[in-house]
Amino acid sequence: MELLNQLKGLADKVEQLKERIQTEESTKHAFILPFINILGYDSFNPTEVVPEFTADLGLKKGEKVDYAIFQNENPILIIECKHWNQDLNVHNSQLFRYFHVTKTRFALLTNGIIYRFYTDLDESNKMDEKPFLEFNILNLKDNIVKEIEKFHKSRFDVSKIVNNASTLKYTSEIKSLIDNEIETPSTEFVKLFASRVYSGRMTSNVLDEFTDIVNKAFTQIISEKVNNRLNSALNKEEEKQKSEELPEEEPSKIDTTEEELDGYRIIIAILRRKLSIDRIVHRDTQSYFGVLLDDNNRKPICRLHLNGGKKYLGLFDENKKETKVPIDTIDDIYNYEKEILKTVDYYES
Repeated sequence: MELLNQLKGLADKVEQLKERIQTEESTKHAFILPFINILGYDSFNPTEVVPEFTADLGLKKGEKVDYAIFQNENPILIIECKHWNQDLNVHNSQLFRYFHVTKTRFALLTNGIIYRFYTDLDESNKMDEKPFLEFNILNLKDNIVKEIEKFHKSRFDVSKIVNNASTLKYTSEIKSLIDNEIETPSTEFVKLFASRVYSGRMTSNVLDEFTDIVNKAFTQIISEKVNNRLNSALNKEEEKQKSEELPEEEPSKIDTTEEELDGYRIIIAILRRKLSIDRIVHRDTQSYFGVLLDDNNRKPICRLHLNGGKKYLGLFDENKKETKVPIDTIDDIYNYEKEILKTVDYYES
């Protein structure tokens, strides 16, 4: 719990300061060194954290990696840092070279927001092309915090991390493949399911039809699973609120309808492709039913206007300007899936 709170505190700091951080050096001091300290290493102790660690490459001398963390006089993690708004995809080759000439089993490439941990699963002493652990500090999940904890000074164990790295790496890659197939089903994926329910000839028209069917089927499955969990959570919250109500309290003028809650469940089903459920919060008012990111009024995702004669879905642009689009039923919310997901990108970028 302490590590989680420290990481969330750092995430808040990153969110508040990033627009003011203009250089790579500032990124190191404001974001990355605090992360190293959270892992239990003293960034002011040169026997634990060595800045500008020399990683000479054959005849090429003077090559340096930004930081190396030492334990028992041996490097256990090398860290290459970039400015917070730089794309890390174009920088892993540099870290790849450093990894080869050091004795460490782990390397970290980070811009203070995105963290990518690498090891040598595919070939000994040769850094893998893909990280086994990657996370965005502004969107931390409990399971990721448990993996970060394994790098803490008090828990660091090379064999345990390496043994788990393989599972982490391939699980991440498979999740990405599944997500892509759900979003845009491939021909092979569609054929896999279509062939089990359809005995006719797989023409291009049939495949086009089943592509849409498979996509809708997965969307509905996700929606139903989310609905079940949400109903359970809402019922518990309702019971809790009833038990905490005082007799003298004035009755609320806000009436949250079942239709609004049904719409909220659809929105959650859409947002679950990008967000964990605990980051999606609703607030009902007398004039609209709002959905927020991180329970933050400055991060509206969308609004439902269902109390009047006509129904509307409120969508937001990058300037947080709301546009109301008419809907006939709450199922029409699915038609604006891309717009809702795009709104999340405004706050996550």
